[in-house]
Amino acid sequence: MIKFYFHQAPNPMKVALFLKETGLAYQLIPVDPLKGQQHEPEYRLINPNGKTPAIEDDGIRVFDSNAILLYLADKTGKLVGKAEHRGEMLSWLMLIASGLGPFSGQSVHFRHAAPDNLDYAVNRYLREAQRHYQVLEDHLAGRDYIVGDQYSIVDISAWGWIDKAKVVLGEEELTSYPNIKRWFDIVNSRPAVEQARHIADGVEFKTEFDEQARRAFFPSNYPQA
Repeated sequence: MIKFYFHQAPNPMKVALFLKETGLAYQLIPVDPLKGQQHEPEYRLINPNGKTPAIEDDGIRVFDSNAILLYLADKTGKLVGKAEHRGEMLSWLMLIASGLGPFSGQSVHFRHAAPDNLDYAVNRYLREAQRHYQVLEDHLAGRDYIVGDQYSIVDISAWGWIDKAKVVLGEEELTSYPNIKRWFDIVNSRPAVEQARHIADGVEFKTEFDEQARRAFFPSNYPQA
């Protein structure tokens, strides 16, 4: 059975959605980043980068959300798309992993968590997030799905971050991106999405962003002496 190391952030939610879409058996193992559980030595053996998500599959560790999606899709043959679209699928997975996701995350950080008066950083990451949204917006013109004519792991990967458009972009949200909005509504209406949103029902994660949480969540801001 797959061990799924999870927290309710955009990247782990991608894997949660894949698991619910495919019905794969899994054991949910919560990792609370505000308590610093991602830095514990036992977890670093699973993900040396100290992030969620990660999985263990019969002794095989896989970390990073898009790597997990690709691994599970290849293993099961589900949601992997058509063979002739492989290059396109890999291209969009990497764009999401290296562009849309990280710049969205940094936009959230500098707009909501960083100290005030960092206007350059706020502008830089918001504008780059918007640029990546526009790339996807242009691509989705006349399309229901990102790659080919089938729902796939690329749509799941993008959904994880587009689901947080309001906190990434602010009040603009998806109003400037009608093609993304139409695509998002198609994906977001799938029954597995609602199941994924409830994957951790009954699990209590720390919510108070106190000094302990800041040190655990932003360890690079607190270098070791």
